[in-house]
Amino acid sequence: MRIAASADFHFTPARFSALHDQLNHVRDEADVFVLAGDLTNYGRPEEMEPLLNVLVRLRLPTVVVLGNHDYESGREAELMRMMTDEGIKVLDGSAYERDGVGFAGTKGFLGGFGRGVLTAFGEAEVKTFVHAGIEETLKLERALAQLRAAKRVVVLHYAPIAATVEGEAREIYPFLGTSRLGEIVDRHGANLIVHGHAHNGKCDGKTTGGIPVHNVAITLLQSQDPPAAYRVFDV
Repeated sequence: MRIAASADFHFTPARFSALHDQLNHVRDEADVFVLAGDLTNYGRPEEMEPLLNVLVRLRLPTVVVLGNHDYESGREAELMRMMTDEGIKVLDGSAYERDGVGFAGTKGFLGGFGRGVLTAFGEAEVKTFVHAGIEETLKLERALAQLRAAKRVVVLHYAPIAATVEGEAREIYPFLGTSRLGEIVDRHGANLIVHGHAHNGKCDGKTTGGIPVHNVAITLLQSQDPPAAYRVFDV
């Protein structure tokens, strides 16, 4: 299966024509289109509606997770419903299988990497924050446990490793993802992981267990030579 993946459209109606042109050939190059969050800029239905017009016209099976920007207006459930009504598979701690390939996804959360992962110690506010990250990790684990396909693709918004956020300011690394996500994928296994969120990170990395991780933020892909709006993977 050929999988095209991108993220971080931060879509507004003013971007309709540009994005439509950038995605014009994706159907010729891929069997499935994966979007790893931040589809909208402020999480508003009026941003999602024209984006859906772009995606539906592709006539390509589409799998998405939401990103932090999609939660900004507190209308994430409405955005999910809009996409689901158009046949788009929205993963939120859930799984989807197609043609022998399984997709497991969730938004993920921040929290830091390696020895720098924040732990639930001290103030109640810190514990609440850490609990939110752990809950997203458990959602990913539940999604992976649902899959029966031998080939597996994990879709996240936040990064599961530090390597693909390198290039961002080191001060914000803890806000770009958490290695808790990567540890869960290593435990259950996958063929690849895609994520977004780190606009100035690196394209490629691996989990501790050797699973390929790819940052597909559109701004990062467009900074490559040649620039691109998505990246295609064979699974």
